[in-house]
Amino acid sequence: MKEKILELIKDSKKNEESYKSLVSIYNLYEQLQYSTNIVQMAEDIYDWLNKFFCVDNLTFSLIDISSNTKEEILVKGKEFYLDDDRAYFFIINTHTNLNATVSFSATSNVHYQVLQAKYDTIEAAFFQISPIIQNGILKKNFIESSSIDSVTKVYNRNYLIENLNKHLTISNNTREEIYFLMIGVDHFKAVIDEFDYDISDQVLVELAKIIHTNINEFDMVARLNADEFLVTILSNTAKWQIEDIAKKIIEGFAKVEIEVNPITKQTLKKTICIGLETFKTDSSETITDAIKNADIALYEAKNNGRSQFFDYAELSEEDTIELF
Repeated sequence: MKEKILELIKDSKKNEESYKSLVSIYNLYEQLQYSTNIVQMAEDIYDWLNKFFCVDNLTFSLIDISSNTKEEILVKGKEFYLDDDRAYFFIINTHTNLNATVSFSATSNVHYQVLQAKYDTIEAAFFQISPIIQNGILKKNFIESSSIDSVTKVYNRNYLIENLNKHLTISNNTREEIYFLMIGVDHFKAVIDEFDYDISDQVLVELAKIIHTNINEFDMVARLNADEFLVTILSNTAKWQIEDIAKKIIEGFAKVEIEVNPITKQTLKKTICIGLETFKTDSSETITDAIKNADIALYEAKNNGRSQFFDYAELSEEDTIELF
């Protein structure tokens, strides 16, 4: 596709239309350099195609070839398929497991003829901007790999603590209380021993879904280790409401059935326990202390049986345990 750019440059000396096309390509190139993430890049590409070529239907997807999964970053207009007669697509290869596909379609046969006539310009543009898109994809992959749990797609421990500390700094500790819910699967190791890691991963994925359906969009969820999740409630919520949320998560997950044998249709049902710690921002306690207390509360909940909830504030001297 390098030849297309060279032809445009050569032709732009005597052809005003070619010159305008070249200018539009480098304007897009410059715009993409200021994009902060891959979503913004996808938006910029759509805006360019829409402005200069009247493209309304576009899909920008990331393809993970190792897991054969697709993530749609941006979808505009009507649905279409890559093998449609009026569809176009470009593959942006990062030489890793994660690549991008930018596809778009004409709205009519007349529009298709227009795009065909301008295709060299579009092809030249994608050749020019591909390195920027590649960097955007790699940046997204790096950020997610360092902050997102690969199985459940929630935050990891380090990312949650780092961002929670930033949140407290920015808010100048104006929030009086933050609630921590430590969630653990009852007898999780038995799932691995009885079945396999694929089934145990599915248990965690389903638990993450139940957690998300019961909390506010501004609250944070992180996977801390094999089977434990930490929910940080940042919204202004009364303590009795937090306890209600915890019980809804416990009850909701107890109803989940996970298929362990597609032939016999055998299913698995698991339970969870939850420990609560109330972190007072004006105390000498640190976030690390609060998380440790939430973990102790979870331990106490599990001591009481399955599907249990325990508030660290109710821990008595008789209940105090030695962890080491």
